[in-house]
Amino acid sequence: MNIDDIDELAQKHRDKFAGIDTEVRVCLATSCQSSGAPPVFEALTEAHKAHGSGTCRVKGVGCMGLCSAGPMVAVARTDEPPELEVLYREVKPDDAADIIASVGGTPVERIRFPTDAPFFTRQQRIVRENTGIIDPESFTGYVAVGGYRSMVQALTEMTPGAVVAEVTTSGLRGRGGGGYPTGLKWSTIAKMPAGQKYVICNADEGDPGAFMDRAILESDPHRVLEGMAIAAYAIGANKGYVYLRAEYPLAVERVETAIRKAKRAGFLGNHICETQFNFDVEIRLGAGAFVCGEETALMASIMGNRGQPRPRPPYPAESGLWGCPTLINNVETFANITPIIRNGGEWYAGIGTERSKGTKVFALAGAISNIGLIEVPMGITLREIIEEIGGGIPNGKAFKAVQTGGPSGGCIPAEHLDIPVDYDSLKTLGTIMGSGGMIVMDETSDMVDVARYFMEFCMTESCGKCVPCRTGTQQMHGLLDTIAKGQGTHKDLALLEELCEVVQATSLCGLGQTAPNPVLSTLRFFRDEYEQKLTAE
Repeated sequence: MNIDDIDELAQKHRDKFAGIDTEVRVCLATSCQSSGAPPVFEALTEAHKAHGSGTCRVKGVGCMGLCSAGPMVAVARTDEPPELEVLYREVKPDDAADIIASVGGTPVERIRFPTDAPFFTRQQRIVRENTGIIDPESFTGYVAVGGYRSMVQALTEMTPGAVVAEVTTSGLRGRGGGGYPTGLKWSTIAKMPAGQKYVICNADEGDPGAFMDRAILESDPHRVLEGMAIAAYAIGANKGYVYLRAEYPLAVERVETAIRKAKRAGFLGNHICETQFNFDVEIRLGAGAFVCGEETALMASIMGNRGQPRPRPPYPAESGLWGCPTLINNVETFANITPIIRNGGEWYAGIGTERSKGTKVFALAGAISNIGLIEVPMGITLREIIEEIGGGIPNGKAFKAVQTGGPSGGCIPAEHLDIPVDYDSLKTLGTIMGSGGMIVMDETSDMVDVARYFMEFCMTESCGKCVPCRTGTQQMHGLLDTIAKGQGTHKDLALLEELCEVVQATSLCGLGQTAPNPVLSTLRFFRDEYEQKLTAE
């Protein structure tokens, strides 16, 4: 198969729906399903059968982003380029007949959400360009929007070295939290001697308040598989694993469906695109252990062992799964590969900042009006994200802090809202970008309680392999609990700070090394809240 062949396949899908000029799209991702989307989809389907036009169709799609407003329904023209006409929020089955009747006419104002709201207009969608538009379970639907074209291009028109070069030129850094240069990681493994190599997609998304990777897999699973296949071709691998937590049943179901359909179409398996390239993908389910987000613990879990980290070196690039060179990137990183190959590394490098290229997907949660997923260019300020895209703090409350990076990150106060969101700027404030969780807190939040909550999480999720993390997080949680209850002393506070330094410097893996970050950042910016709770001793 070459570029012309896949273009022909895409055209066949478009021809199938040539008479359709309008789509009624229903979000069937987890967030909307939990608020009643399936009955809405059924009601719209029935209403369309009864009264709908033959030039309109009802279609299930992935996440539209504004999760707090679900179930969401969009009415969109299918012209080139596709045009979103109307967006509806909090749709009920009783609204279905009115929505169908309104197609091509006057919208249903009582449930309408403005499509020109900053939540939508201020985003720049690269990773999520298809989400909320395509049917995530349709293979040809993905091909019709350019899916798998980058893979075919890579396999038939580019050498593995040329693929690595484009990714390196793009400046893409790993979106799992560490921010390691993706091209450098790929080139390291590509240079290893020929033999068995593996590609792993880390979909073990464990940060509280983070749901970016889950939504991508639920909404555009073929995009991730395509990125994995391109990576495998670039480094010389023939086997891949998606390590996905079992707590995400819809994501598991849709990835399984995508793998099955890609194999059936010849886009996974042996002699892909009639070349010598072979690549198979399997799912490995995780049991929900936060520590398995760490790459060596993840690999131990895939191999059937207890999910515990090991010292590095050797790094996975040299000795990973079963002692073989292994590439590990997260969901969002792989989802960036297709547009990089399609548009070129220089195109991608033109987005973002000098050291943080491209866009980043964030999950906005907490005390924010617009809870959901956003994708914005690197370098945008926190103020723009929270006040404009996020719609500000609800109920007339004042902003107090935003937690970035989950349990491994820190809390940023109001005086730093104008900081650009990129890897290096966040680091200066004692926090990290992490995988993309953002938990917003208003004036009612107690920052000692916030630190205690994250420390309890780290303490519970510690695998127990190393003493600093196993006992240090427990001791720090105890001190935070004592201080939060108003029973702590200045000596306790000093001991807490000392423990933070020890655990940070001596823990085996990233879980323990970053566990003190929420404590250190709240001490740095909200120390008065700690001291107000201390006794006179």
